[in-house]
Amino acid sequence: MDADDSRAPKGSLRKFLEHLSGAGKAIGVLTSGGDAQGMNAAVRAVVRMGIYVGAKVYFIYEGYQGMVDGGANIAEADWESVSSILQVGGTIIGSARCQAFRTREGRLKAACNLLQRGITNLCVIGGDGSLTGANLFRKEWSGLLEELARNGQIDKEAVQKYAYLNVVGMVGSIDNDFCGTDMTIGTDSALHRIIEVIDAIMTTAQSHQRTFVLEVMGRHCGYLALVSALACGADWVFLPESPPEQGWEEQMCVKLSENRARKKRLNIIIVAEGAIDTQNKHITSEKIKELVVTQLGYDTRVTILGHVQRGGTPSAFDRILASRMGVEAVIALLEATPDTPACVVSLNGNHAVRLPLMECVQMTQDVQKAMDERRFQDAVRLRGRSFAGNLNTYKRLAIKLPDDQIPKTNCNVAVINVGAPAAGMNAAVRSAVRVGIADGHRMLAIYDGFDGFAKGQIKEIGWTDVGGWTGQGGSILGTKRILPGKYLEEIATQMRAHSINALLIIGGFEAYLGLLELSAAREKHEEFCVPMVMVPATVSNNVPGSDFSIGADTALNTITDTCDRIKQSASGTKRRVFIIETMGGYCGYLANMGGLAAGADAAYIFEEPFDIRDLQSNVEHLTEKMKTTIQRGLVLRNESCSENYTTDFIYQLYSEEGKGVFDCRKNVLGHMQQGGAPSPFDRNFGTKISARAMEWITAKLKEARGRGKKFTTDDSVCVLGISKRNVIFQPVAELKQQTDFEHRIPKEQWWLKLRPLMKILAKYKASYDVSDSGQLEHVQPWSV
Repeated sequence: MDADDSRAPKGSLRKFLEHLSGAGKAIGVLTSGGDAQGMNAAVRAVVRMGIYVGAKVYFIYEGYQGMVDGGANIAEADWESVSSILQVGGTIIGSARCQAFRTREGRLKAACNLLQRGITNLCVIGGDGSLTGANLFRKEWSGLLEELARNGQIDKEAVQKYAYLNVVGMVGSIDNDFCGTDMTIGTDSALHRIIEVIDAIMTTAQSHQRTFVLEVMGRHCGYLALVSALACGADWVFLPESPPEQGWEEQMCVKLSENRARKKRLNIIIVAEGAIDTQNKHITSEKIKELVVTQLGYDTRVTILGHVQRGGTPSAFDRILASRMGVEAVIALLEATPDTPACVVSLNGNHAVRLPLMECVQMTQDVQKAMDERRFQDAVRLRGRSFAGNLNTYKRLAIKLPDDQIPKTNCNVAVINVGAPAAGMNAAVRSAVRVGIADGHRMLAIYDGFDGFAKGQIKEIGWTDVGGWTGQGGSILGTKRILPGKYLEEIATQMRAHSINALLIIGGFEAYLGLLELSAAREKHEEFCVPMVMVPATVSNNVPGSDFSIGADTALNTITDTCDRIKQSASGTKRRVFIIETMGGYCGYLANMGGLAAGADAAYIFEEPFDIRDLQSNVEHLTEKMKTTIQRGLVLRNESCSENYTTDFIYQLYSEEGKGVFDCRKNVLGHMQQGGAPSPFDRNFGTKISARAMEWITAKLKEARGRGKKFTTDDSVCVLGISKRNVIFQPVAELKQQTDFEHRIPKEQWWLKLRPLMKILAKYKASYDVSDSGQLEHVQPWSV
């Protein structure tokens, strides 16, 4: 099951992992500072990738303290040392604050301990303090070696041989407080913990009509507070970067009482632990509680989440992020030269990038400086595009202006859900409705997909009607797979009857096909000559024009959680292999990424054809694995990966071939992948992308105002998606060429380049294209 090289960019000078060798190199990996879920996944990836390329890899236990103390704190790692750690929170190699490393004397000891094992490559997983320390150590390295030689602790040859130290950092921090990366390792998992608590608190708050003040972590960064407020539709949020204006006490109380007057039975206020006012005075959760009780007399409770946010198992996103970063870090170390500055491997969109470490640290410190100097707008800008976007979206969705202050456009905009349900659809509908109302439109909800559209199941939907929708799974509007083709006449009649001026479709591949059919019918039915935009929402993640779909992250977490439990059961019984079938139609996204997140031995997908020889080689690989201490196996199979190699066939083949070595079990995950409460990622993604779609509709309608313009051009029927690093609108007419209609998948899929990663981490030889790696980029505040 080697990766297919034919998918690499044509005509480019491609560079493969085979061209890099780690022979004779030694890599030290350490975790430092506060722990974060996903650190173990990063450690596992560094160890396995390092061994794969022929390097020696050493654990440095207890962070910099272990480096200074040496001895048993620096130990060689092997393949099995990192088995079964992918799903474990925290860090198995420990982390500690270290005063000694802050002194030159301490760093001298650390250098001596590393040299004893020939370690001149360091992979540091931690926050900005840990990474700054590593950079200082790198700068001092030659001076430290000379001092050790003068003291007689090393000879001249060693000074020559180990002349320079390479440093690559990965940011492990639940606060997402490091500039230069979209997400730090641990942030997504911390959001999972927060949202689980908020969902639980909401039910009790509703019963008693209570107000809850929730304090989340973030001493210097409000990311967790902001995104959790966006994901749960909180009434008010306090952040260090964007303090409330003077007189906030009264404004907040007015807002809370207005929400109660709109029949809302609970209030949620989220406070970052570092929240301040415009005078840099600390705003505590107790102070907020006292204010609500004295001013409004509401029954109010405070919940401080504390270290719960650091704990628990890492989310699928964090495991995949950390695994990708770990592999990228080893490649960066192999490619480093004496002139390469210390770098951080980070994520931009869905691209792994390398950034100069000190540029990132400097910008992170600039944010704090801006807050200290009360330049709060600069602080928000320096945090990056994503932070500023989240803040603006939150403000638009949380605060409704009085009706008489919203200029009316006299336009009717309809929202419809199409296809199978996906977690996060309701968050997208809520966002569209509220942004539409704020823009002055009359919003209409279409129930039960195109079927309901044809039957006239259309009602006006208001601001309060969508309250509390973000955390609901499935589709409240109702959704069906039926396409509009058969009902064009009836749908056109309904468009005319309700004077619909624009249409927002939220759904999967059926929504895409439906959009194409409506677009093609424009010549015959002028009612369809209105702006139409689709927001992708499907667990399969198979919509052309977007790298991600609403609902896929929730499904991936369901698969990962189930695989964790199954692996636990398998390790109890020993010598057992599980075959697990995932959804996705012909799209292998869930099987492939689920395999990467759960540490699978193989994942069979339609996009990479396989035959009986591949199955045989996988059985032999598992037979060898059973001779080690890791006596269990996990194999994922996409439901439509092969017509003949069915889940039953693979199960029977493995059972027969593995007789006497291992036994087999199979598990079809089925519709549980479509259910459940949406993950924080899907709530946030659905909210933001849908708000963006409504802004596009508003801009299109504004263009046509007073001119009675008919929309007939291709650019008025679009799919909104994330492509590489950008949010883009693509006309469906252009996307046709990029679509494999028979198999309902895009012709090119970005995640296929991650296939070899899963194989390498499962101990297979694979050809991995590293052409994208290697360029050191610079940090741009607006691309952070």
